Amino acid sequence: MISRSTVDLPLHGGKCPSWLFERMVKLSKAILLIVYQEFGKQELIKRLTDPFWFQALGCLLGFDWHSSGLTTTVGGAVKEALKPYFKDLGVYICGGKGKTALKTPQEIIKWAEKEGLPHEAFKFVTLSRLTARIDNNAIQDGFQLYFHLFIFSKDGVWGVIQQGMDENTCYARRYHWYSEKIIDFCENPHTGIISNIKKQEVLNLVDKESVPVQKNMVSLVKERFELVLKELSPKVHIIFKKDHALTQRDLSLSSLRKIWEKIYENPPSDFKDLILTPGLGAKALRALTLASELIYNVQASRRDPVVYSYAHGGKDGHPYKLNKRLYDHTIQELEEILRKIKIEESEKVKLFKKLPKLFNI
Repeated sequence: MISRSTVDLPLHGGKCPSWLFERMVKLSKAILLIVYQEFGKQELIKRLTDPFWFQALGCLLGFDWHSSGLTTTVGGAVKEALKPYFKDLGVYICGGKGKTALKTPQEIIKWAEKEGLPHEAFKFVTLSRLTARIDNNAIQDGFQLYFHLFIFSKDGVWGVIQQGMDENTCYARRYHWYSEKIIDFCENPHTGIISNIKKQEVLNLVDKESVPVQKNMVSLVKERFELVLKELSPKVHIIFKKDHALTQRDLSLSSLRKIWEKIYENPPSDFKDLILTPGLGAKALRALTLASELIYNVQASRRDPVVYSYAHGGKDGHPYKLNKRLYDHTIQELEEILRKIKIEESEKVKLFKKLPKLFNI
């Protein structure tokens, strides 16, 4: 069974100190290059996009285990660490936080063209947009995306790490995607949701329970708007219950008309195409969802699509003060392993057996 996880983390202010970030880059470089040497590029992407492994990596690098900054800082350190090796590894990391996230398509195109993959560039840009729209619009959990990393290899394997912020609670939620585990983009597509905050009402249009709604939404936008309006008119004022997640406010007829004007002449072939429709945001999807529920008597999912280790301590002193000497020693030992990675397998095993002693395990 495939595990699907996100991570909810509290917002912490301040910046990562330069002395720590420099060490995070060095240590993550050593760790990730060892993973690449031992297991290859596909395993490297698989581990980075595993929510548990990524969280453990953040703890190993000494960042706040329960902070939203773990995602952005560890993501930045990983990108900085591997950037000089992109072409050699055949693995590329694009995007980042805020304005850098908006530049993801340009970065994808740049690296794909350097690798001689112009056709793959369009595919990866589309996947980057699709995953962002699903997590921002199709899953309406109150978290707005502000961080987006798109990782891909020249072999076509790809993954996504992205994070959204709930301004009301000051918590962040992280979403993970890995291409080899996706069976259907519109049915439980994530590799990951670890969460200490589970919301009671979330509009989850990519849950398995929402598949009937997805199909009806695609059928609905192919109908003439006047017929749809006629179907809705007698039902709008009597259908709503007190505990219904969507209300009449979500059924803006003016918004629906704009949707039809945008879509009717070139209707989507499936729900994935509908999500990718330019200008079709969260509000429009809510209106279409409610219209489909009222007309077709279907129900979208309201279920929220929802473990740590320590080695060097944490930036803010939790669970204990970060040990710089131990941190530097770990970097040196892992770099030594990298230098000796080509030696006989038996000698390599001896080197890895030394690692538990470094952490007093």
